[in-house]
Amino acid sequence: MDLFDAGRLARDEKEQPLAARLRPRNLEEYIGQDHILGPGRLLRRAIQADQLSSLIFYGPPGTGKTTLAAVIANTTRSHFITINAVLAGVADIRKAVEEAEERRKLHNQRTILFIDEVHRFNKAQQDALLPWVENGTVILIGATTENPYFSVNRPLLSRSRIFQLRSLTLDDLRGIARQALADERGYAHLRVELADDALEHLVDVANGDARALLNALELAVETTDPEAGIGRIDLEVAEESIQARAVLYDKEGDYHFDTISAFIKSLRGSDPDATMYWLARMVYAGEDPRFLFRRMVIFASEDIGMADPDAVRVVVAAAEAFDRIGLPEGRFPLAHAALYLATAPKSNSVFAFFDALEAVEKEQEAEVPNHLKDASRDSEGFGHGANYLYPHAYRDHWVAQQYLPASLQGRVFYEPSEQGYEDRIRAQVQRRRELQLAAMIEGENVIPEVLTFSPPDRERDRWLQRISDEFGAHLEGIRQRIFTSLQLQRHHRLLDLNAGTGLLTWEALRHLPEGGVWSHLTERTAAIALQEMAAHLPEIERPVVLQTDLLYLASQLAERDPDLRFDAIVGRNALGQHPDKEGIPRQLFELLSPGGHLSLVETVSQRAQRLHQLVDMTDLDPDLRERTIQAEEAIYADSENPQVNWTEVDLETAFRAAGFDSLRGQIETGHTNRRITPQQLAHWFNPGGEKRRTYAGYLHRQLNEEELHQVRRIFERQLPNRTVPWSSTQLFLVATLPGA
Repeated sequence: MDLFDAGRLARDEKEQPLAARLRPRNLEEYIGQDHILGPGRLLRRAIQADQLSSLIFYGPPGTGKTTLAAVIANTTRSHFITINAVLAGVADIRKAVEEAEERRKLHNQRTILFIDEVHRFNKAQQDALLPWVENGTVILIGATTENPYFSVNRPLLSRSRIFQLRSLTLDDLRGIARQALADERGYAHLRVELADDALEHLVDVANGDARALLNALELAVETTDPEAGIGRIDLEVAEESIQARAVLYDKEGDYHFDTISAFIKSLRGSDPDATMYWLARMVYAGEDPRFLFRRMVIFASEDIGMADPDAVRVVVAAAEAFDRIGLPEGRFPLAHAALYLATAPKSNSVFAFFDALEAVEKEQEAEVPNHLKDASRDSEGFGHGANYLYPHAYRDHWVAQQYLPASLQGRVFYEPSEQGYEDRIRAQVQRRRELQLAAMIEGENVIPEVLTFSPPDRERDRWLQRISDEFGAHLEGIRQRIFTSLQLQRHHRLLDLNAGTGLLTWEALRHLPEGGVWSHLTERTAAIALQEMAAHLPEIERPVVLQTDLLYLASQLAERDPDLRFDAIVGRNALGQHPDKEGIPRQLFELLSPGGHLSLVETVSQRAQRLHQLVDMTDLDPDLRERTIQAEEAIYADSENPQVNWTEVDLETAFRAAGFDSLRGQIETGHTNRRITPQQLAHWFNPGGEKRRTYAGYLHRQLNEEELHQVRRIFERQLPNRTVPWSSTQLFLVATLPGA
């Protein structure tokens, strides 16, 4: 480079727009996007460790996608190539790939290829890039304002990690404006006074777009004559520089789909205020009201349905009114329809049709039951319609008979909700199903020999399985309950207490692709097992596994990162067996960030299912029966056993004392159906030992061998292969700390 080139480059750089000159050079200068770049976040760790895989940055204009790519370019030891999808073609991709191959061969250096507006690449261009991303010749960083799940080829998407950038906050924009005035690349060489109200106007109207803010600030500064060497930017100048708020909306792109999605979800969430806001935003942007009516008609059936059968009629009537009067007055029936849907009771039970459709598509076609066949044509020759019971001939115009094919008897498709009209019919539907099931099992109105003399019917067994051992469904219910209580965002950090096999950890990883999950275990073998299960994940995406007593967890975390705090803490049966139920809540309080969420579930062992309640012990001697009950109750009255020496009140008190003022505790006793196997019985009545107490071991404290044998015979006579109701009591603890 000669002196003329150097001078030209310096001049070009000086003449660049302010937004280009102020691009941050490192993470410390980068303002905003703390949800993906804050301390401990996945992306920040990856950039600092220079362990980047292919990335796609997705977000509105002016949120810092290209800027973040430039920061990575300045940070990484890899060679960095930039192309713009609008201007580049397949030839440019090939040239970049050739350069990357040469650098890898000659210098053993990786190449990062940054493609701005990657959504502009057509399928052929994306396909041309795919093999080189796949074999590691280039690491792709793409930037797009369009949803990559719709605009980027699936194979390329599957090999990239997506990070969503958000519109900048008001504080972010204020920081950027002040940086522009203080930075030598901006206006540090000038004396510029920016009035507070002028700054607030620029920040407000910029609408989360840093580029719009800096362009307006540049215009204000460059067009203001200094007075006594000071350029004063007042509100009037700011208003002239940036006058109108831009509405991010287009009828074919992301903002169209995102806004209509927000509208529908506000309707579904029964929030009339949000419904009006999103509706107004779409009308303001010029959306076709007929499109909105079409979506509301669908919503009325899909999300309200039988909870309010009038919803469809209201929307259709409003649409007809709109067609008659047009705009602008047509906005009244439009808003009327939206408000009706937002405030109506909700039910999606109409999806019963699609469950039935799936059964039709996947299962072998079932024959119409004989009693339902058309009797008008073949009643004499084939007996079609025989034994059909005419409902109107019975009380309430209903009779318990089967209407499904034999292979589908007992199958449930429609589940009435507890909302609106459906709440009134729910009990009736359930009651009639119970009667139909009884009729099926007892052989009424079906072929008796199927259930009495023939080998076990597979479809009948499938129905009965629905009410057998439901422990898996019980666990899934707990998991859903825990995560429903949280307000997780993709970038949050979560701590899973007593992670066990990872029931909550794996779910958390699915919720937090941009944050991180820390999994705590007390036993070394369990920690090793969880690490082995996570080994299939990329290293940067694995949970951080911590093995220690719960009492020492906080100190172990502090050794790793003294500033580490969590947005959410979850756990299942983490504290129930620990002796220090007062000290641990205090530690958990300190580990939560301001605004963080706590969601724990603890099994209340004192209220556990008593085994003697599962059998009829009237054949036992009354004294033996009473001592058996007392021996079992003594299990749950042991003051030295930390598993049973506490109540839900004790645990709630400990958490409130630790500072969880917003704590909500809810006790729930659930009943599932559990099948008792001979193996289970054998386990209960195993003698056990001092270290591992069994049911028989506890009974033996008050019963002799002969008495214990009598009790065992009662259990073995009544319970094997029988399904029994099983109670379990859970304490759900939910709390949210005040925000920062």
